[in-house]
Amino acid sequence: MSPDATTREIKAVDSEYQKNLLSDGWRMSQLEKHLSSKDHPFHKFSTGNWNTLEVRPKEKGLDTRQELLKFYKEYYSANIMHLVLYGKDSLDISQKLVENKFQEILNINRSHVRFIGQPCSPEYLQIFVKAVPITEGHKLRVTWPITPGTLHYKMAPSGYLSHLIGHEGEGSIFYILKKLGWASSLWAGGSDCAHEFAFFQVEIELTDAGHEHCQEIVGLVFKYIDLLQQSGAQKWIFDELSCMGETHFHYQDKIPPIDSILGVSFNMRLYPPEDWLVGALPEKFNSDIIQVLLDELNSNNVRIFWASKKFEGNTDMSEPWYGTSFSVEKITSCQIQQWKESVCEKQLQLPAPNMFIPSDLSLKNILDKAGVPFVLRKSQYSRLWYKPDTAFCFPKAYIKIDFNCPHSRVSPESVVLTCLFSRLVMDYLNEYAYYADVAGLYYGVSNYYEGFQVTLVGYNHKMRILLETIIEGIAKFEVKPDRFSVMKELLIKDYQNLKFQQPYQLAKYYCSLALQYPTFPWKDELEVLHHLEADDLVQFYPLMLSRVFLECFIAGNLEPTEAEKMVQYTEDIFFSGTRPISDALFTSQHLTHRVVKLKKGINYCYATEGLNPSDENSALVHYIQVHQDDSVMNIMLQLFALIAKQPAFHQLRTVEQLGYITSLALRNFSGVYGVQFIVQSTIKGPRHLDSRTKAFLKMFENKLYEMSSHEFKSNVNALIEMKLEKFKNLHEESAFYWCEIASGTLKFDRIEHEVAALKQLTQEQFIDFFNERIKVGAPRKKAVSVFVYGNSHLSEYEADKSELVAPEFLQIEDICSFRRSRPLYGSFKGGLGHMKA
Repeated sequence: MSPDATTREIKAVDSEYQKNLLSDGWRMSQLEKHLSSKDHPFHKFSTGNWNTLEVRPKEKGLDTRQELLKFYKEYYSANIMHLVLYGKDSLDISQKLVENKFQEILNINRSHVRFIGQPCSPEYLQIFVKAVPITEGHKLRVTWPITPGTLHYKMAPSGYLSHLIGHEGEGSIFYILKKLGWASSLWAGGSDCAHEFAFFQVEIELTDAGHEHCQEIVGLVFKYIDLLQQSGAQKWIFDELSCMGETHFHYQDKIPPIDSILGVSFNMRLYPPEDWLVGALPEKFNSDIIQVLLDELNSNNVRIFWASKKFEGNTDMSEPWYGTSFSVEKITSCQIQQWKESVCEKQLQLPAPNMFIPSDLSLKNILDKAGVPFVLRKSQYSRLWYKPDTAFCFPKAYIKIDFNCPHSRVSPESVVLTCLFSRLVMDYLNEYAYYADVAGLYYGVSNYYEGFQVTLVGYNHKMRILLETIIEGIAKFEVKPDRFSVMKELLIKDYQNLKFQQPYQLAKYYCSLALQYPTFPWKDELEVLHHLEADDLVQFYPLMLSRVFLECFIAGNLEPTEAEKMVQYTEDIFFSGTRPISDALFTSQHLTHRVVKLKKGINYCYATEGLNPSDENSALVHYIQVHQDDSVMNIMLQLFALIAKQPAFHQLRTVEQLGYITSLALRNFSGVYGVQFIVQSTIKGPRHLDSRTKAFLKMFENKLYEMSSHEFKSNVNALIEMKLEKFKNLHEESAFYWCEIASGTLKFDRIEHEVAALKQLTQEQFIDFFNERIKVGAPRKKAVSVFVYGNSHLSEYEADKSELVAPEFLQIEDICSFRRSRPLYGSFKGGLGHMKA
């Protein structure tokens, strides 16, 4: 904790704070803290910034570093720490490792900090808060301070109530709100902030119509709570939750070790040792404990937060740390009773028993133990890749069906209509399929580059039932004008909120737009969206499905005959009968995603102003396009990223303090590989950030020449070890194979080939690769720099644009014109007759 390191870390904290200033999540969270008892720790500013960590301490005559050391001496004690070690060594070896690494941490017998008292005194209960967010949309949060669930974690009172209040099936709060066109999402759950206090929250995303009925919606929430009071705690509902909790625990997927140990260390703070690995599984039904929590969800104990840009100019206060404008009014139990009485809805009811809970968890006796996917079935309509589970032995499966639809990507209108179609399909399925989601069977219908896709992941027992329901929902799709209007409204807001993304996210978007073909700018899509009506989708839907090819991948605990029947069923629905919905694609119609080929020796540059005038941050993406898929080139690029990642972060973020968001990462555009630097900063403008990334590359070049053969070999071995790490679960394995199928590369043995190439790689080859394709001024280097200018650097924008000229840069004035001017890489995906099998 040297003075220099302390100052750097304060700057890093402040940079993170600057990044969060325009985040509605951070703003609303701090507003809830602000409106709490000032003498309670919950009230405090949660992150810190330059003012709190540097300016204010100096004004009080305090040295921040000395305060930091004092804090360390006061609280840094072994007896209040938790240590988790994850490894394959024996317990004896692990114990020696722990003793060697941690024995110098002193035990000064400190006690855990306790937060006595409740954060919300009567002054801060029964409040109705109206706040102005940054983004478009309306959000309602109803929250109650409650008894922490950790005190009764085996009875899971919070989990029981969040399951019911957050349910989306028929008769639920969300079902009614959706039917009225008042809400687009609802979430409910408890948050255990500490052993001494917690909150229960219901968060609802409102439509424009819902915004006009906010008080009735609050009344509906309380009306459902009344229903729960009248019904009493139901053992069968608890038993369902307990059953699924038990099943999820026994069949939980392996996750990255870092995530696993974080979870265990978190549990160590809350539960006794016997439950450190298990966590909070609902095991013991206790209606009295559930009733205690239910009683706390009353009108005397409530806090309501309502966020909408419609409140601009009608608030009278400002939260000090994020500047959120808000107003507060007190409400009474009588008012809430009136809101309840204004709701005439009689359809509220408890959920039905969940038919999707798996009861058959047996493993199939699959004779074909194929190590990689293979084509199990092929026709003019579809191709089925199949991969049985040979590694994980879990009763789970993974299904992906791509509907390749040429008509879905011919114009901005077709892109937007495909998106609306996929959202409406999900919307129509929700009441029925939500039960599957609760039972660990996850599904999705989403649009993508070549049409739309259906994804199912989870327990295989009831998977076919859900798949057939989804396929029928797509085949029998009808446009409901009221739901179309809601989806259109939500999609417009999604597009409008793109301008509130972090500047580095915008820079990544512009980089992708410049390189990927065919894609349309989001502004074009938003422009046409405003003019689209339900009848446009009525006319577009049959055209979109008029010609289709199904690319299918089925993996896991499903027999080959089951997989074939699923695809045959899908084919029959779309391609059979006297008047089939779809025809096979012509060979000329098979879609493919292409990538722009940059010119060697040129650094293209696209400079633009940020879209949010309130954002002080500027950002840089410096992307280096290297090659199209090739084993030897792949491993050299990966090795560069492995070796350079940490030094780049250290130099650009820690030493030069350019910004909190600083990274170097690989990027894959449909089998075309490259590497990109990302830096976001309030301190320096994009052109300076670009110059510093290039200065880093020059610095790295010197270190590369000085690297010993032993260090080089050590890095190569590290990359080999990373590549040979086994897939942790079916989802991770399937995602790897699906990437090969979707891109058309079909290198299912990619890892073996790349490891073999690594073992043959010499240091001279690697240096030659860097000199030719990565280093500043490399003859074969192809790069594009995207500059996004935030408000604090707008004065540099025009000056920089006039100076961004050859030989250093070649300006991109218009991205679409630039794409038309450049050749494209060939695609790995051919027509049906040319597809690899």
